[in-house]
Amino acid sequence: MPRTWRYERHDQAIIGDLCREMRVSPLLAQVLIARGYTNSEIANKFIHSKLTDLHDPELLPGVSEAAELIVQALSDERRITIYGDYDVDGMTSTSLLWRCLGLAGGNVDYYIPSRLEEGYGLNCDAIRELHKQDPDRLLISVDCGITSVEEAELANELGLELIVTDHHQMIDQLPPAKVLVHPRLPDSRYPFGELCGAGVSFKLAWAICQRLGDGTKASPKMREFLKSAVCLAAIGTIADVVPLIDENRAIVRYGLAGLKELASPGLKALIKVCGIENNKSYTASDVGYSIGPRLNAAGRLGQARLAVELLTTSDEERASQLADYLDQLNKNRRTVERRIFKRAKEIVEEHPEWDSHSAIVLADEEWHPGVIGIVANRVAEHYQKPTFLIAMDGSTRIGQGSGRTSGQVDLHSAMMACQELLEGCGGHKAAAGLRIHADRVDEFRERFSSYVADHHEVDELIEDLQIDAEVLLSDVTYRAIQELNMLGPFGQENSSPVFASGQVELAKPAATMGEGDRHLNVQFRQNGTQLRAIAFGRGEWAEELNQHAGPIMISFEPMINSFRGRESVELRLLDWKAHEPAAAR
Repeated sequence: MPRTWRYERHDQAIIGDLCREMRVSPLLAQVLIARGYTNSEIANKFIHSKLTDLHDPELLPGVSEAAELIVQALSDERRITIYGDYDVDGMTSTSLLWRCLGLAGGNVDYYIPSRLEEGYGLNCDAIRELHKQDPDRLLISVDCGITSVEEAELANELGLELIVTDHHQMIDQLPPAKVLVHPRLPDSRYPFGELCGAGVSFKLAWAICQRLGDGTKASPKMREFLKSAVCLAAIGTIADVVPLIDENRAIVRYGLAGLKELASPGLKALIKVCGIENNKSYTASDVGYSIGPRLNAAGRLGQARLAVELLTTSDEERASQLADYLDQLNKNRRTVERRIFKRAKEIVEEHPEWDSHSAIVLADEEWHPGVIGIVANRVAEHYQKPTFLIAMDGSTRIGQGSGRTSGQVDLHSAMMACQELLEGCGGHKAAAGLRIHADRVDEFRERFSSYVADHHEVDELIEDLQIDAEVLLSDVTYRAIQELNMLGPFGQENSSPVFASGQVELAKPAATMGEGDRHLNVQFRQNGTQLRAIAFGRGEWAEELNQHAGPIMISFEPMINSFRGRESVELRLLDWKAHEPAAAR
């Protein structure tokens, strides 16, 4: 079923007022209005967000108590262990807090569970071992723990002091830890509830630095640390796909700006292997498509500790070695991903009786549990249905599953409706994970798909395409894109501007590119203006475009492509269809 294009309707008088008051182009004014910024005061405040817009860390529930406890542990020279997670948010959270406590002279180390052997979050075996090694240690979770009731109870029984810092969705019962730090705890008055784990860690580090200073201000050394810590918080914020609004936007904006000068040796080495070291500045896309995947590859393939070592090392030679290794891991991950995606499509094709299902659930013993989440997202996009992929363990017959949503489906609610069939589960509206016995997979498929069908109309399974404005290709200039970039950094709930253009023709036959011919490369022409466009993961469009007769309409995000020091205007093609007269839209 094709996506529905939804156009914003614009009042020309409001566009004119905004253009005059802000001295901006009609293109930027239309996008601002489409995003709800209809007067110059509100629009200017959004565009020119400042680091001083960050909320006082003391407002964050649990931060004051946690900071006091940590500073006392530093004074008492107790061992402090940071218990992290194996995704980018968890890695940056761990690295940020480890660096803070290390600079403060603390006896600090970190523990990252193995994704393949231990799974997500706190686990009882790890808590027992950490207590056995040092029963007097202070344990701090980052980016995990808010649902770890059993594990916190065990820590209490053992006498192991535990601070939980997290941002994930809570359950009815909170863990009985010594301190809980979370922006959305019951009765919380924190002004912004959408921090990621690294954002929470940054606020905790800020509160610690204040206490290590004069009580309100950090020492010069720790102030410099906090400036560099914003870079790590920005990477975690982008990678965890939290809304890039409010203080998340400020963190990302200033963190990206600081990467050039404040990046650690490990980040500098990683930026180099990404091939983006010569970029004039860094964008959220650089993190999302270059830096993040290389860090994530380590976690997905069971080597997250190496990524944390990369982010924390001061040894440039070691940093270079680790960056090269993570780059190779990412290449290996892509190979595994392509193989799983190919097999997933084969399984769907082998079961035509599933065509009527509103969701997809696939399982295979050959799949790597660390990669199925990425592939689940690709399958969900390809078939426009919520999807779970399950990597089965042939010996235990227990599978680890990762799910991704489609359209407006609340994946977590749909999964929880089938909870009694699962060995364990967790997640949120857009992404979720589960553990399931092989004997329950077929029943889960039927129940999960039925729930989606019963609670959502067909058109709710497909995400609408929101068009900010209809433009001519000649409007998409280098200067216009630079002005539009004032709206960035772009991400969740602050997406890159999307435009539509009609009466477009192919300047030459469309072609595929990239490994496995996954991507589309095409030249479009309209009234004498010609622009190159690419569509990631849409190689199949090449044949369809070449066979289409007549003009088309395209929807796209404009971008500036940097290659070997040269910059050019390009389009990221999002969708296309036969040209429709304005009256028919």
